[in-house]
Amino acid sequence: MKTVSVIGLPVAITHYDGVIQWCKDASQKGRVFAVEAANTHVAANARHDLVFGEAMAKFDLICPDGMPLVWAVNSQLPVAEKLTDRVYGPTLMLKAIEQTQGEAQYKHFLLGGMQSTLDKLHERFEADYPDTHIVGSYSPPFGEGPDDEFSRICEMIKASGANFVWVGLGCPKQELWIAKHKDQLPAAVYFGIGAAFAFHAGEVKQAPAQLQKMGLEWLYRLAMEPRRLFRRYFTYNALFIWYWLFK
Repeated sequence: MKTVSVIGLPVAITHYDGVIQWCKDASQKGRVFAVEAANTHVAANARHDLVFGEAMAKFDLICPDGMPLVWAVNSQLPVAEKLTDRVYGPTLMLKAIEQTQGEAQYKHFLLGGMQSTLDKLHERFEADYPDTHIVGSYSPPFGEGPDDEFSRICEMIKASGANFVWVGLGCPKQELWIAKHKDQLPAAVYFGIGAAFAFHAGEVKQAPAQLQKMGLEWLYRLAMEPRRLFRRYFTYNALFIWYWLFK
């Protein structure tokens, strides 16, 4: 898939249907693929932090999740090729689940979040997408798990037959985890999906569509969770602008 560099990150020139078809094809190839829906936090951190940047270099497909990335991509494209929308991680997850309904070769596994969150996700997906194969889920312990934690996760994914694995461990933990273990994981497409679990479980409200289109989702989420998100948004939004304009 064609990409352009956004502050050093190879961002795909694509849309939802293109990403989902790419993932469907990749899921049948019998090896591990890593997919990221990147916003300004991911892009700036990949440039700012060497370890995170090396992790992102192991990802096979990086989608423009944030509107600033869409604008940065479009600034390098002719009019006919410009993107008209972003590929927002939570929406990508729903569309992928919806578009694999009734297709037995596509199976989904949910990794991350609290057990109560996973229970809500199972309930919602069973109600809204009854013909999609959600074949397993696991809520890993916070902090350091037991020595055999990784091997147990691999066994669960492999036994489930999943080839779409949604990893909701939070950024940057989920990206570092996927990259670190990419050569050891069972064959599947692994998605770094951030807050999608909490959104779809109804635990966190998403920004109104108009704010999302204006690139102001971060402001809405900051108002909802100022203590947790203040440093992330102000640090990495500023870094993104600095790198884009001056580096």
